[in-house]
Amino acid sequence: MKYKILVDSGTELPVELKEDSRFKVIPLSLMVDDKMFVDNGQIDQKEFLRIMNESQNGPKSSCPSPDDYLREFDDESDTFVVTISSELSGSYNSAELAKSLYLDENESKKIEVVDSKTASVGQTLIALKIKELISEGHLFDDIVQKVKAFRSELKTKFVLENLDNLQKSGRLSNLKAFIANALNIKPIMAGTPDGLIAKLDQARGIKKALITMADIIERDVIRPQEKILAIAHCNCLERAQFIRDEILKRVPFKGHFIVETSGVSTMYANDGGIIVAY
Repeated sequence: MKYKILVDSGTELPVELKEDSRFKVIPLSLMVDDKMFVDNGQIDQKEFLRIMNESQNGPKSSCPSPDDYLREFDDESDTFVVTISSELSGSYNSAELAKSLYLDENESKKIEVVDSKTASVGQTLIALKIKELISEGHLFDDIVQKVKAFRSELKTKFVLENLDNLQKSGRLSNLKAFIANALNIKPIMAGTPDGLIAKLDQARGIKKALITMADIIERDVIRPQEKILAIAHCNCLERAQFIRDEILKRVPFKGHFIVETSGVSTMYANDGGIIVAY
């Protein structure tokens, strides 16, 4: 099968996928005050963090346009698109509109747009699953069904060191943010099955929060011997290695990898944030 896998920049790609010509990242745009950044993999993470933290306003993102997707459809490849949760961004809707417009004039083209219902390394695992199924020789429609089943079991969790961006964006009240920061309380958050975000637990201090997250993963993981553990970190590699070791002490995943957050994930996770998917 000649194929292409498009992912929006909410996805963190390991080096081997960045170098794979069959993968293409469609960037979101990020805004902090009057500064705009195209999330094309060239953003200086530390500089972006500095600009965000100096701003009194919450950073914002803008999803790709339908044209950004449409121009990538014009070849003979079967095309899969993986987007950030439709509950968090308009990227999925843009991709679906592009698909509809293209198929109006190219009925034989095969395009599937996958609402990941998650973000970050959760999207990465879906893209990897698509690649795996293609390599195993599955047909297009079979891949679509198997990916949807894979997505239904996929879990994403995260722990944030810094709640400032949630507070600035209005997702967390000033009082809650103040109390959490003052008491060094770190929430353990998770993606929900419908693509939203929920709080699972909390702990005093980042280390305890990460250990609590590892305990939760041990309890809720399904068939770990068949799954990959994916970890994204925002400017905190040692912390990512710590949570990797804590999880692998508890759960026998078949593989694992660690990546840095993209611009979009950096915007939400902020300095010191950890995102885990499996």
